[in-house]
Amino acid sequence: MTKGQKLSVVSKSGSWYKINYNGRTGYVSSDYVQASGTTTPPAESTTYTVTASTLNVRSGAGTNYASIGSVTKGQKLSVVSKSGSWYKINYNGRTGYVSSDYVQASGTTTPPAESTTYTVTASTLNVRSGAGTSYASIGSVTKGQKLSVVSKSGSWYKINYNGRTGYVSSDYVQASATASPKLVVDSFKTLGNAQQVILVTADNYDTKSAKIQTFEKVDGKWKQVLTANGVLGQKGFALSKKEGDMESPTGKYTIGTAFGRYENPGTKLPYRKITANDVWVDDSKSSLYNTWQQKPANGRWTSAENMDIPAYDYGFVINYNESRTPGNGSAIFFHVGTNYTAGCTATSKEQVVSILKWLNPEKNPVIIQSPVSELDKY
Repeated sequence: MTKGQKLSVVSKSGSWYKINYNGRTGYVSSDYVQASGTTTPPAESTTYTVTASTLNVRSGAGTNYASIGSVTKGQKLSVVSKSGSWYKINYNGRTGYVSSDYVQASGTTTPPAESTTYTVTASTLNVRSGAGTSYASIGSVTKGQKLSVVSKSGSWYKINYNGRTGYVSSDYVQASATASPKLVVDSFKTLGNAQQVILVTADNYDTKSAKIQTFEKVDGKWKQVLTANGVLGQKGFALSKKEGDMESPTGKYTIGTAFGRYENPGTKLPYRKITANDVWVDDSKSSLYNTWQQKPANGRWTSAENMDIPAYDYGFVINYNESRTPGNGSAIFFHVGTNYTAGCTATSKEQVVSILKWLNPEKNPVIIQSPVSELDKY
């Protein structure tokens, strides 16, 4: 199906909608379907514009797929759907894919409507074989009963009734929105004026695998923006972070300077391009401990981490150990990586760029890192 097509939804199971499709049953991901109630205004149109000088159009959603052509900066795209960090587009009469990192979507879309519960209000309500009182009754439902509504036609609801299709008068059915489930950040009490949160969690202290989620407060309500897989230090989270322990610190931290070995990818954060001489001092005895400096050392330190490496193609500084207490750990970043780190947090380059573009210093973003069992601290 294509963008803007209306679906006949039967029910929802997890993140999938069960639908009627060409006379048979099908399933579609709810991530790419907007459910809107009758009172929800239509979404504003969205324009997709290329931001890169030249952007490859590929045959599939990944750089491993062949290029079938290219688009140029400022060009408008006909977007069909989004899959991960790739847009599926109509390209010269065929299907193509472009990286969303180099496409700007402008125009706000209405968030999906809250789920709706349909409840019978009449003592007994006939279920008919068609949308009208002239159709035969095939059974009945009673007051308080919940209905599985497929669609609405005029003043009649089409429903699933004992394995078959039936129709009931909407005059005797109450459609009420149910509250959206709470997000984990809704229970946090230490966020202060932060309106953007990066949450990094792991199942326990000893795992290097992490879940990365981003949240943003919009009109006073938290909305989830992104979920991605990530990695921590080789030895997981630290109970008490020390220099060289190969563990990532837990806690809540502000976001520092964004950096990369290439030009600014579009972040609003202060951005610093890495040069061959850039290092981060990890010598606990140096007065420059836990700061970004440039070679040569000239006796100012005996140990420093080279910044001009692929892991730092893009990233940002996590403001850990700002007091620069000797031995408590240095060079704690959010950067590119998929295996493990020496104490930073990492994810794919596509996700790092996506998060960099999303971060807005005016929204006082913070990053929280914690085992799942200790989230109640925040």
